[in-house]
Amino acid sequence: MTVKTRFAPSPTGRMHVGNLRTALYSYLIAKHEGGRFMLRIEDTDQERFMEGALEIIYRTMKETGLIHDEGPDKDGGVGPYVQSERCRQGIYQKYAEQLVRQGDAYYCFCGPERLSELKRTVAGKEISAYDKHCLHLSQEEIQEKLEAGVPHVIRFNMPLTGSTTFHDEIYGDITVDNEELDDLILIKSDGFPTYNFANVVDDHLMGITHVVRGNEYLSSAPKYNRIYEAFGWEIPVYVHCPLITNEEGQKLSKRSGHSSFEDLLDQGFLKDAIVNFVALLGWSPAGEREIFSLPELVEAFDFHHISKSPAVFDMTKLKWMNGEYIKMMDEESFFTLARPYLEAALPAGTLPGGEASLRKVSEMVRTRIQVLPDIEEQVSFFREMPEYDIEMYTNKKSKSTLESSREVITEVLPLLETLESFDNDALFACLSGYAKEKEKKVNTVMWPLRTAVSGRQATPAGATGIMEVLGKEESLRRLRGALEKIEQAAG
Repeated sequence: MTVKTRFAPSPTGRMHVGNLRTALYSYLIAKHEGGRFMLRIEDTDQERFMEGALEIIYRTMKETGLIHDEGPDKDGGVGPYVQSERCRQGIYQKYAEQLVRQGDAYYCFCGPERLSELKRTVAGKEISAYDKHCLHLSQEEIQEKLEAGVPHVIRFNMPLTGSTTFHDEIYGDITVDNEELDDLILIKSDGFPTYNFANVVDDHLMGITHVVRGNEYLSSAPKYNRIYEAFGWEIPVYVHCPLITNEEGQKLSKRSGHSSFEDLLDQGFLKDAIVNFVALLGWSPAGEREIFSLPELVEAFDFHHISKSPAVFDMTKLKWMNGEYIKMMDEESFFTLARPYLEAALPAGTLPGGEASLRKVSEMVRTRIQVLPDIEEQVSFFREMPEYDIEMYTNKKSKSTLESSREVITEVLPLLETLESFDNDALFACLSGYAKEKEKKVNTVMWPLRTAVSGRQATPAGATGIMEVLGKEESLRRLRGALEKIEQAAG
């Protein structure tokens, strides 16, 4: 048997992290087994359709590398792959009417007012449930109402006694009392199928062997199975994934600000890091390894290792992982991504060396940031010297004091003023030569200089790297300003 999975999103906006995980796991299951991955668009809920959402789906799939083998743009012989198109071909209506003929479904003409009053007590809890009123209409009554154009739906005839057991690969065997199963609607009054019915029909006709979805659909599985059995169709393998929660244990929602793939891109996360992180939201690889490329995930993925427990969207972990991906990037690739952030933080004219200086700053920050917006905080001192505490010149590790800092800056200034080349190597040779002559540790020299030109305790580069980017004029200006600040503090 060739494994075939599908991702069947609704075009309702940005792709939620939970949907991305469903797409990823479906892709990994198929590819791990050498099978096929299909894309199907479920747009039967026309009220929720959002303009531009289809483009978002295609773009997200392409950017994440989850390339489908067949779909709306790749005919695999079982199309169309858009449910509204399948609906216009009468596919769902045909199968619903087959169930009616078999006695497994029936026409229902009850209006909203009557339906709103229907209640049933199940396991001590009152629930809304249809009472099978229209199941008992005569054939003549049904035909009369159909010919009169009375609005109607087609409902599945669920049993009221006994139980239904289904198997899920993650949660095992689950048994549900049939009295809990409402007579679900198959075809709505607008002629469109419900999500539940269209899924069953399409998954069978399209040869889907493994169905991956969130565990919120566990309660629907027995209903699906009843429909499969009514048709005499083989039931697919179910893989229900655990809930994704925020760090407070609440379901991840759009209000969190990072619930969709595009939200995360907007916040400066890399697509490969997002995919890697999402793969670990409920699945644990063997061993301690956590960084995987998509091909490596395909090789390692075993859906039997998916957890039942809720998966926590740990932003701290995602930032760490993103930082690791940034560190692994080559200079040119990172500069391409970082450039808009660098140019926003350091507008043209800020640095004397133009793009060359921008590239130097890019390489400075590459190993020091976790997300791209961190660049602003890392480099803002190049743009403008910040206010800082004079106590920063005192550092036990480098054995620097306010007095030794004043001495170093005073003695180094004339050396730097006469320096012809102001690149990193020349600066370091000059300053290390000074340290050797004065029998000072290099750190004792560099600490006050770095403080003087950056106003920071932590910087993306050392004193000489910073001064090279700032250029001679700006570096000397900042050193003189620092000396003045120290002398004012010393009285």
